[in-house]
Amino acid sequence: MSKKVLVLAEIRQGELRQVSFEAIAAAKQIADGGEVVGVLISSDAAGLADTMIHYGADRVVIPEHPRLKNYTSDGYTQAILQVVEAEKPEAFLLGHTSIGKEISARIASKLKAGLVSDAVALEVNGNEFIFTRPIFSGKAFEKKVIKDGLIFATFRPNNISMPDKDESRTGEATVIEVEVKDLRTIVQDVIRKTVGGVDLSEAKIIVSGGRGVKSKEGFAVLQELADVLGGAVGASRGSCDAGYSDYSLQIGQTGKVVTPDLYIACGISGAIQHVAGMSNSKIIVAINKDPEAPIFNIADYGIVGDLFEVVPMLTEEFKKITVGTGV
Repeated sequence: MSKKVLVLAEIRQGELRQVSFEAIAAAKQIADGGEVVGVLISSDAAGLADTMIHYGADRVVIPEHPRLKNYTSDGYTQAILQVVEAEKPEAFLLGHTSIGKEISARIASKLKAGLVSDAVALEVNGNEFIFTRPIFSGKAFEKKVIKDGLIFATFRPNNISMPDKDESRTGEATVIEVEVKDLRTIVQDVIRKTVGGVDLSEAKIIVSGGRGVKSKEGFAVLQELADVLGGAVGASRGSCDAGYSDYSLQIGQTGKVVTPDLYIACGISGAIQHVAGMSNSKIIVAINKDPEAPIFNIADYGIVGDLFEVVPMLTEEFKKITVGTGV
């Protein structure tokens, strides 16, 4: 039976995040020929609405209110609940990001609905919707089956294949006025600590450093390799605690959870807390001077050596390969 599915788009620095398109792909599976409706909360929504439609949304709803200019969990929750009430969807999907994690639980509570959080795969079997999600810090996976009621889920970035972009697709974008009141927090302005670069949670390639990097300056070596590969730089908690890297780059149980195509761990011992954040990477390469380092137990490829010798050699070799390829 065809269904109406809402997809909340997420915006980063004026652009739609990749996970928004991945959620659309999942929505089209659930909709089964029904309608996929994008929900876009942005003061500059015109071009972004077209992009959502090009990636598979049939139409876009844009909640509008002056207090929605900057994100607050109260404001977004109120606006989204009003959209849900107006649209009455059978399913609602969004990314398992910092925003998605915060507001999905609030919305589920208000709707008295179940929530499948941090899904990495979706199967549709007739009237059953089967979500796969990691448990026990990624050591195992469980399947959640929804047979009736609202299908409500968040998807981990970089796990669902994006739909193809089709710029010939057209659809309606509707602005609706919503009521936003009694905010406990009002954001006057947002000052970003870092600007630009590849989004760590959606990066296809990550070069990550641990205490073995030894200093802030040591991360410059990793950044050069990441730049050549078109990837992002990450860090272990140990390197962040030591002041070598900013906590915004932390990967692990208390940091970001990532699933890139390639994860290069440099000077990282492989503590279980860090492994919880990257063990589902498709290919893991470990570089460490200690041949007994636990990171080698989960690595697909291991290099025993000094990262300050190995990483520059890799960078130079990759430069030779990527020159003229556009990579």
